[in-house]
Amino acid sequence: MVPTRWHIARPGDGRPAYATAPTLPAVTSPAIRSATFDTVSARTFHDIVRLRVDTFIVEQDCPYPELDGRDILPSTQHVWVEDDGEVVSYLRMYPGTDGTAWIGRVVTAPSHRGRGLGGMLMRHALSVATGPVRISAQARLAPWYGSMGFERCGEDFDEDNMPHTPMVLRRSAVTAEG
Repeated sequence: MVPTRWHIARPGDGRPAYATAPTLPAVTSPAIRSATFDTVSARTFHDIVRLRVDTFIVEQDCPYPELDGRDILPSTQHVWVEDDGEVVSYLRMYPGTDGTAWIGRVVTAPSHRGRGLGGMLMRHALSVATGPVRISAQARLAPWYGSMGFERCGEDFDEDNMPHTPMVLRRSAVTAEG
């Protein structure tokens, strides 16, 4: 590949000068991984639960029973991103009893926040979900979910001493970007 040359004006000498265009390192999106409980490795599931506990129970000071039985359902999809073999962002998706899909436990490690990983996982999950998608959003994050098309579908409620907002995304609200 021949490098692109840029014209650089030199005042006063009347001759054009050229420079090779600067190059940037390749930017790649991290791989999104997805598995059911029966196919995820024990080590990966351990790392997923550790990230959830470190965030939702320790960091947010919200003791609650983290293991609720949904993780092991054959229909639950665990979706995550790793960095150097470490789980750094995660969500789970499972079908509800009313034909909706549920997304929950959306979490990103503090060291990787602000990089768009949670949004990337949400877009992925929404791209594979069929029908409406429901969430119980931490109330402070309702605007973030709203930016993806989720709408409030009930009154805020307290779950484990943390305010939550019930939200739904109707499939007509999903755009081509996910």
